[in-house]
Amino acid sequence: MDYAVIKTGGKQYRVKPGDTLDVELLPYPVDSVAEFSEVLALSDGGEVTFGVPLVEGAKVTAQVLSHYKDRKLMVFKYKAKTRYRRKRGHRQSYTRLLIQDIELTKPRARTRRRASTEAAPAEGGEGNN
Repeated sequence: MDYAVIKTGGKQYRVKPGDTLDVELLPYPVDSVAEFSEVLALSDGGEVTFGVPLVEGAKVTAQVLSHYKDRKLMVFKYKAKTRYRRKRGHRQSYTRLLIQDIELTKPRARTRRRASTEAAPAEGGEGNN
């Protein structure tokens, strides 16, 4: 597989094997394997497959490298002439992933039963003038 588009943490990411990716904090321990089954699109040899909304039988596996927090952002609210001030900080937690593999297992083909030929009207039947 060339690349895949996955969905995690409310965001979409284009990934390929060997990529390092930072996503919102995931509940997996370090050095474990995370699987993403919400695959929105796949590219294999230039042929792109889009899901409706997901690609059936596709999954992306990644190794959890680390968990960390981003730098602190200051959130400051202020209204002039009313003595209103609010100062808060925020640090976003992230998980760093190493994309290992993109897999597509073909779902079983659905078989349809054909209606019996006796029930179908013959072509050129009577009364079709």
